[in-house]
Amino acid sequence: MKLSVARHPRLRLLAAGFLVALGAALAGCGDASGPGAAKSSFKAVDITGLDYGKSLKLSDPDGQVRSLADYAGKLVVVFFGYTQCPDVCPTTMAELAQVKKQLGADGDKLQAIFVTVDPERDSAELLKAYMASFDPAFVALRGTPGETQAVAQGFKVFYQKVPNKDGGEGYTLDHTAGAYVFDTQGRTRLFVRYGTPIEAWVADLRTLLAGG
Repeated sequence: MKLSVARHPRLRLLAAGFLVALGAALAGCGDASGPGAAKSSFKAVDITGLDYGKSLKLSDPDGQVRSLADYAGKLVVVFFGYTQCPDVCPTTMAELAQVKKQLGADGDKLQAIFVTVDPERDSAELLKAYMASFDPAFVALRGTPGETQAVAQGFKVFYQKVPNKDGGEGYTLDHTAGAYVFDTQGRTRLFVRYGTPIEAWVADLRTLLAGG
């Protein structure tokens, strides 16, 4: 299976660690394109059975520690980013808001979680305002730099600071572009690449809600 990574000229969005780990896991499960292999009904990358997200335990903007268990019974989408991201992060969150709307009555069964990889600049207040600009029900989580690194490693998420080219004190962040989807029973199910059409998102989430 060949996986692509969304890239933008202003951000080197890399996912080498994720791709290597995922490739090895899929190889261990057999070649999905081989004879007699079951074809996934999903448009996103099916990662059912892989052990992601166990270390997700970070604070929300109100200071309450959250984990996946807090959202049992819902489809949970976890995305790693930062509020000063110029394009991929706001685009992804805006698309998730549209996905929720297109799910109609089932929209309340979708919980989006934004994990900041820039806790030094992303304060609780900033994260709360950032989420509210997309959907007040979306949740942002943050931790110390060490906690953030541990959680990112648990998801095989890559991120690193990139100094500004002008030599100033600011920086951007390279980071994995894509989101993880957990089903209503808290099981890892999908990795959705950046740039996936909203219609594909909705189709896959409806499949999961139907027990797929």
